[in-house]
Amino acid sequence: MQLAAFRAPALVGVSGAAAVVLLRLRDPHESGAYGLCPFLAVTGQPCPGCGGLRAVNDLAHGQLVAAAGSNVLAVVLVAVLAVAWVLWLVRRARGRIDPMIVLDRRVGVAVLGVIAVFGVVRMTPWGSWLGP
Repeated sequence: MQLAAFRAPALVGVSGAAAVVLLRLRDPHESGAYGLCPFLAVTGQPCPGCGGLRAVNDLAHGQLVAAAGSNVLAVVLVAVLAVAWVLWLVRRARGRIDPMIVLDRRVGVAVLGVIAVFGVVRMTPWGSWLGP
């Protein structure tokens, strides 16, 4: 097993960890801490990612319920990416050199569909509990 095989997973892991540390140290719950959401500025409506930074900040502080309240989709995405990264490391350890995640067209369209439906539903009165 060559160490070079772990270069990409290591870079992804370090980048992800750095992002979590940044979000832990600089609180996105404070207005303007990370600038302005362009989608929100143009449309006046929260994008599907609104609350994502707050959700990761809450996760970094061990507050799962608060994170889900900020953006449940972001919480699910973080969990999926963490599992995918660990499985990627396992595959690399077994000698398989492949990307972290490979989505076929149908799965990619389904993921985009879930994001779109989430974005629309959270702006309705009966889905407002999903809002940021």
